Amino acid sequence: RSRRGGAGNTGGTGSSGSGMDAPSAAGLGGADPQLQRFIEVETQKQRFQQLVHQMTELCWEKCMDKPGPKLDSRAETCFVNCVERFIDTSQFILNRLEQTQKSKSAFSESLSD
Repeated sequence: RSRRGGAGNTGGTGSSGSGMDAPSAAGLGGADPQLQRFIEVETQKQRFQQLVHQMTELCWEKCMDKPGPKLDSRAETCFVNCVERFIDTSQFILNRLEQTQKSKSAFSESLSD
């Protein structure tokens, strides 16, 4: 458990790092397009790593009662279900945010007409 707590702390560090990356990327409005693309890709990688850390910490706390030399079938099933639900939930949230963004921009366009 203490080993996974360290992984969660790393995820926390990554989240503060992503907060620092976003302003730098926004401040490069007139910069080289290749550099902008590189920053976008690196930011996406960092977000993905943060998501994996969150999922690992959540599922570890939920499914791992007592660490041992072998994963029992109950814990394995729990991990599989936990990861699948985490992915489903993340995808649902992303889709919902995208729909909200589209409806906001459609609403803004209708106001400007």
